[in-house]
Amino acid sequence: MVGRIISLPSGACSASPVTGVKRGEGGERVSGDLSRRCMGRIKIDKTMVFTMSWCLLVFGVLLPSSYAHTDFFTSIGHMTDLINTEKDLVTSLKDYIKAEESKLEQIKKWAEKLDKLTDTATKDPEGFLGHPVNAFKLMKRLNTEWSELENLVLKDMSDGFISNMTIQRQYFPNDEDQTGAAKALLRLQDTYNLDTDTLSKGNLPGVKHKTFLTAEDCFELGKIAYTESDYYHTELWMEQALKQLDDGEVSSIDKVSVLDYLSYAVYQQGDLDKAMTLTKRLLELDPEHQRANGNMKYFEYIMAKEKETNKSFAETNDKAEEESKIQKKGPSKDYLPERQKYEMLCRGEGLKMTPRRQSKLFCRYSDGNGNPKYILGPVKQEDEWDRPRIVRFIEIISDEEIETVKELAKPRLSRATVHDPQTGKLTTAQYRVSKSAWLSGYENPIVARINTRIQDLTGLDVSTAEELQVANYGVGGQYEPHYDFARKDEPDAFKELGTGNRIATWLFYMSDVAAGGATVFPEVGASVWPRKGTAVFWYNLFPSGEGDYSTRHAACPVLVGNKWVSNKWIHERGQEFRRPCSLSEFE
Repeated sequence: MVGRIISLPSGACSASPVTGVKRGEGGERVSGDLSRRCMGRIKIDKTMVFTMSWCLLVFGVLLPSSYAHTDFFTSIGHMTDLINTEKDLVTSLKDYIKAEESKLEQIKKWAEKLDKLTDTATKDPEGFLGHPVNAFKLMKRLNTEWSELENLVLKDMSDGFISNMTIQRQYFPNDEDQTGAAKALLRLQDTYNLDTDTLSKGNLPGVKHKTFLTAEDCFELGKIAYTESDYYHTELWMEQALKQLDDGEVSSIDKVSVLDYLSYAVYQQGDLDKAMTLTKRLLELDPEHQRANGNMKYFEYIMAKEKETNKSFAETNDKAEEESKIQKKGPSKDYLPERQKYEMLCRGEGLKMTPRRQSKLFCRYSDGNGNPKYILGPVKQEDEWDRPRIVRFIEIISDEEIETVKELAKPRLSRATVHDPQTGKLTTAQYRVSKSAWLSGYENPIVARINTRIQDLTGLDVSTAEELQVANYGVGGQYEPHYDFARKDEPDAFKELGTGNRIATWLFYMSDVAAGGATVFPEVGASVWPRKGTAVFWYNLFPSGEGDYSTRHAACPVLVGNKWVSNKWIHERGQEFRRPCSLSEFE
């Protein structure tokens, strides 16, 4: 009987949906759940937990409030706390090493002293014990001192380190965080057309602290892709792991394990010849490998069947190659699928404005339509795009205001959510990777001042607007294409607010981003890049109240850096006389 191809163990034990609650956020469909991998957990005795809790209470040891948050991978701001956690654990580990070294030094001195003494005694036992003091000391050593040495040897110097580790462990990232961070690397790889060698060597633009991936790291990325049935990325990262091992890198993983995953991933993508070549290499390293032997028989069986119909296959392949050549010419950028447009814009490869259109974009000083505050102190304004009109305000929020907003928001950051049109409820989604918090004007004068500034410069009433939303993006943080306004098929999207649809969006950039992180508009080909201290503004609705579908936009994945933004969604109510309705639907 011909051996059937055997799948590798997936390592996935359960799938757990991630949910969250926040009001007034965008309206896109929800993507799939995250898979969780099995991982051993340390069981802690209840008495031990009580004792540690009592110690924390008595000695006033307080853990940072942000540690109570989950989904670390969705916010770089929260991940910075983990750096301090790891530093504390390293200090604790070094203390443990010192304690062990001190203990071994005591044992060493004892051994050296007794080594000399026993050398002398064994040369003339009777003469040595003829001295009554030597006889007494021998009795004392064997009866008392050796027991003390035994206690010293058995003494566990790791108590302090283990206690600290146990306390901190409950605030560690979990499997979901590790998987989320791995998926972020794969997302960055695809969006920015990065090859595995570039990522592995850490050759990214704008990096301050260069690092690299080991063969073991590459193997782990491949495994995570495998658990998601993502055989394309499994192949890429297993090949990178194999390359680094072939180059002589010393690693805890072996080539057999890598080839096992790699050959199967290649087979799943239809490359039978390559799968056979890799399996043969595996069997050269481990001739008794059961799965590889079974797979090899299966591959040979499939290959024999293909030879019987080789001619028809060849004709089909010729036709496919011709079609492929036609496709490689590529369609016009105007007709590319949205995903391709989005990724091209993120890379700065979007459509360029004609010189005629560009000539109509200006920089100016704005007085907020004659607002008294800005007549004497106008603000800098520049046009980013014409249709839809997107304007950027320069130096519109100070560094001090930015820091205050971030400090207010950071303890409240939670996983950003979206409206699920199927249920009408808020939930998390893989296409939105960030954490957000909401700030009210009444709780801090700086937030109130920022709200007033938005009202003065836009001429719109912000009393009916949503609270200031502050967002921090995580590893590869993004928000894929979406609309800020509710479409006709979502009539109840903002019903609970009672303020109508989102008429406009104001977006502050509160940090520079070393690479990536642009706000892009795939429908029109616009890319707006983060610049700290600036803000962009656009209308989501036409004066008629109809949605402007050209405002569909996205936040590109952050390649390098830390992206902080805050936004104000302004609603229709209160704008009746500030932005009168138009009789034309799309005017």
